[in-house]
Amino acid sequence: MGILTLLRNAFGRSRKERAAQTEGATQETAPAVTAPEPKLPSQPAAPAEPDPSEPPAQPEATPQVPEPRSESTPAPAAASTSADEHDLVKAAFTNITVPKPTDPEPEPQSEAAPEPAAEPQPEAKPDPQPEPKPKAEPQPDPKTETAPEPAAEPQSEAEPEPAPTPAPAPEPAPDPAPTEGEAEATKATPPEGTAQKPATSAARLRSQAPGLTTAYKAAGAALKKHGLTGTRARVHLVLDRSASMRAYFKDGSAQALAEQTLALAAHLDPEAAVHVTFFSTEVDGTGELTLADHENKIDELHGALGRMGRTAYHAAVEAVLAHHAEQAPPGTPALVVFQTDGAPDAKTPATQSLTDAAANHPNVHFSFVAFGDPENKAFDYLRRLKTGNASHFLAGETPKELTDKELYEGVLATWRP
Repeated sequence: MGILTLLRNAFGRSRKERAAQTEGATQETAPAVTAPEPKLPSQPAAPAEPDPSEPPAQPEATPQVPEPRSESTPAPAAASTSADEHDLVKAAFTNITVPKPTDPEPEPQSEAAPEPAAEPQPEAKPDPQPEPKPKAEPQPDPKTETAPEPAAEPQSEAEPEPAPTPAPAPEPAPDPAPTEGEAEATKATPPEGTAQKPATSAARLRSQAPGLTTAYKAAGAALKKHGLTGTRARVHLVLDRSASMRAYFKDGSAQALAEQTLALAAHLDPEAAVHVTFFSTEVDGTGELTLADHENKIDELHGALGRMGRTAYHAAVEAVLAHHAEQAPPGTPALVVFQTDGAPDAKTPATQSLTDAAANHPNVHFSFVAFGDPENKAFDYLRRLKTGNASHFLAGETPKELTDKELYEGVLATWRP
């Protein structure tokens, strides 16, 4: 509340009290002259507005104005009025007492105290966002994790050294003649490009020709001994049907030789077949042996050919070469097991045919198997034969009694395709 309000309240209240006192005094004594209402001095300048930060002013206490002394004799009007007004104004400014603070009374609704301006609050800094944690990469399974291979250190390329000037090569010394042992080792070396397995497996042979199992094993051992394991070649059988051979067909010697030849062919020929040529004065007939059809085959073919004749080697040689050239690709090796029991009737044609074969068919080898007495002069022809593509083996008077090993050793003694 302002000073103006205090003054108004003070003057209003004092005026009422004075009126009441004067009225009382008049009633007791004489009538008193009522002093004119004092004029208020000019209003002082409005005080500065209260600081909003200070607490609101407490309701001011009504100033106590000293009661005017009652006088029995009235004072002059003008002087008395001025003095009273002066005393009242002075008392209003000097005798104001501020009561001790008590519990605040509710402020009047009409006059609302201005609310203090809110102090500016410092701007709240935003909380720092937590940095996102990096996702943990999946760790590899230690069981399946393999140690990384060490990187190969790059090798520095060595600068090529200058090649020395080659000295003139000395003239090669002539190779010494191979000894007998070296010659045998050279013969035992398998031909270049040959396979290391037989053409026909043992399981196939047992299933189709179980009677040839023993001969098949002996043939394999003989081929291995001479370094011929895995060799591929066509196999031919030539049988002499001269009149002197009748006993050898009858006792089964010819059939036994045919079966031994077929067992050998199972190692050399993928078809496991043997082409058979019967000759006497001329070529009497031909046939074929296979694993499925070989038992008693020679006896059947021989019995169907009729009359037996003389011994013409050249006819059989020419027939074999013609069949081989027709049935086999050029250059295919061939082993011809040529059975006979004596010398050729015409030696010159026989020798010429073998000589031509050596020149025109170097891959065809004739291995002669002689049935009969080894001391027979008839076999002198085979002993003197020097064509280079032929060899001979004296099987004796009872060739059926030869073991498979003995026969294969004689047949394969000098054959090197």
